[in-house]
Amino acid sequence: MKAYYPAFLNLEGKLCVVIGGGRVAERKIKSLLECGARVKVISPEATAGIEKLSEEGKLILEKRTYQKGDLEGAWLVVAATSDPRVQKGVFEEAESRRIFCNVVDVPEKCSFIVPSVIRRGELCIAISTSGASPALARRIRERLEKEFDSSWESHVKLMKHIRKEVLSSELSLKERELKLKKLALVPFYSYFKRKEYSIIKSILKSEGITCPSWISEAARTSSTEP
Repeated sequence: MKAYYPAFLNLEGKLCVVIGGGRVAERKIKSLLECGARVKVISPEATAGIEKLSEEGKLILEKRTYQKGDLEGAWLVVAATSDPRVQKGVFEEAESRRIFCNVVDVPEKCSFIVPSVIRRGELCIAISTSGASPALARRIRERLEKEFDSSWESHVKLMKHIRKEVLSSELSLKERELKLKKLALVPFYSYFKRKEYSIIKSILKSEGITCPSWISEAARTSSTEP
């Protein structure tokens, strides 16, 4: 089994080519678009969803079969096709051009594999079994989704605010490090889950951190709910 190097890729503005136009391809395309990639799709047929994205100008759709040379200028390629000949051609071209390549469900023709992912705002948790069992990775994701609910999105958003304030403070480097470590241990997610905004505001005040306006707004909204 290969030992994969875990990494998060910055695809903002980068050209990503998807070979295939079925439902699997559509899922891959949407994930790429969410990350700000420029997407080009090459496939003789395409789902209604892909067609709609093309009509909206969110991707380039070329309704034809893959040809050698289609990966020119690409930063990453996904081959979502069951045609072995196309899979082989895409992988070989990607390797020769040193382009990241994922042939869906064919690990031996992948220079990277896609993990099962949980997103909570800026929190992103990726789970992988290194290709041993994608089904198991999904089960682990489903289990973690229950633990890392939407309250973690607010937690991470608050920690980003805290970090910005602490790093711009007049504290020494050591003092900043200690304060950030201390606040990272506070279970803000549980306070957000129970809508205990007064506790959050009290902690921030005691640490000399400005309370973000969105927390005050959430507190007001919560207090007016029936």
